[in-house]
Amino acid sequence: MKVLFIICTDDGETIFNAMRLANVGVKKGDEVSVFMLGKGVCFERAGSEDFDVMGQINQFQGDFYV
Repeated sequence: MKVLFIICTDDGETIFNAMRLANVGVKKGDEVSVFMLGKGVCFERAGSEDFDVMGQINQFQGDFYV
């Protein structure tokens, strides 16, 4: 299956959960793409101790566009 995630928020919890779901899709063999738009391009600053955004993004093996 082909899956596209469009993330347009700088909310760390939302980005973390979207990337977690994207990683599950990749592990299941889906073709996953993630687009960061608008406030989503600030993802590097969005993480926190509870929501390791960069950890999920670094784990991601699909197409990633900013």
